[in-house]
Amino acid sequence: MIATLRRNMTRENGVDLLRHALTTALFSSLIAIALAISGRGAWGAQFVYSLSIGMISWVVIDVGRLMMSPDPRKLWPNGFKGVLLVLVGITAGFLGGNAIGDAWTGAPLLEFWTFAPHKFASTLVITAVAGIAICYFYYSRGKSKYLEGEIALAQRDAADARLKLLETQLEPHMLFNTLANLRVLITTDPQRAVAMLDRLNSYLRVTLGGSRALAHPLAAEFDRLGDYLELMSVRMGDRLRYTLDLPDNLRDVLVPPLMLQPLVENSIRHGLEPQVEGGEITVRARREGGQLVIEVSDTGVGIGHAPAPSSAEAGGFGVAQVRERLTTVYGAQSSMTMSALATGGTCATITFPLPT
Repeated sequence: MIATLRRNMTRENGVDLLRHALTTALFSSLIAIALAISGRGAWGAQFVYSLSIGMISWVVIDVGRLMMSPDPRKLWPNGFKGVLLVLVGITAGFLGGNAIGDAWTGAPLLEFWTFAPHKFASTLVITAVAGIAICYFYYSRGKSKYLEGEIALAQRDAADARLKLLETQLEPHMLFNTLANLRVLITTDPQRAVAMLDRLNSYLRVTLGGSRALAHPLAAEFDRLGDYLELMSVRMGDRLRYTLDLPDNLRDVLVPPLMLQPLVENSIRHGLEPQVEGGEITVRARREGGQLVIEVSDTGVGIGHAPAPSSAEAGGFGVAQVRERLTTVYGAQSSMTMSALATGGTCATITFPLPT
């Protein structure tokens, strides 16, 4: 039991113990006032009796549940053990509290045994009802807290599963696009096709060999984005230029994988490729208060001049997936906008809260 108590005695549970003690003391004071008003004796004496009974019951029940609970999330003994704990706590409080009260007032030890039957019964009933009411209140709050935790855990698991599903949809999309480009280069420029194949092999080794975590450092996201852009440079040559700007103080910020690559793909497909001269892509991260802002801008043809993607093209799919992943992870605290630049080209901006 001592080992169980040590396991369950977290800081949060310690705060709950203190809160329960203060609540029990307040409730005991109210009972003392009610008994004094009803003519059962002076308020001071009733306060000592009531507080002693309440605090002893609290110690036995509240500490006992931490010692007996097999589940650190529920913190209440299973089955009859919980009922037995309440009965033992109320009995210990009744006997110990009366003994303390008798010692305080100078009355014979456990004087209640000499009370008239109706007075003894009323004293016992008041103690039992008060103890059961407080225990039920604590139990209800604890159960509500446990259920809230289970709901939050289920929601998090569902969000994680959805995030994984979205990622598994994005990775094949990138692979299929690259293989289609390879097919063209094999017949038109075999040497560049071999270089592109080498880049693809390196990219897939890092991507598939890494962990399937739901989040990784922003530096890893930029590194993988750099690999992808190098892969695309083999195909586009001098027509593709890029800049990756990541401040050192943001390198360790955790973000969902493959958050930026679909935006870069979109810039290449709908911004740079339609231009004979190609263009430049800039990916920049910055902090604005408690928010992380990432911009993916290009010097392409711009939103108004880009050809509308067909249902078979994945540019629109990738952008939609980024929006959905932002909503899944960050909810209403995130946003994504796409706007035309005054100098030509397009800027996609995503914003979400920095971890606290």
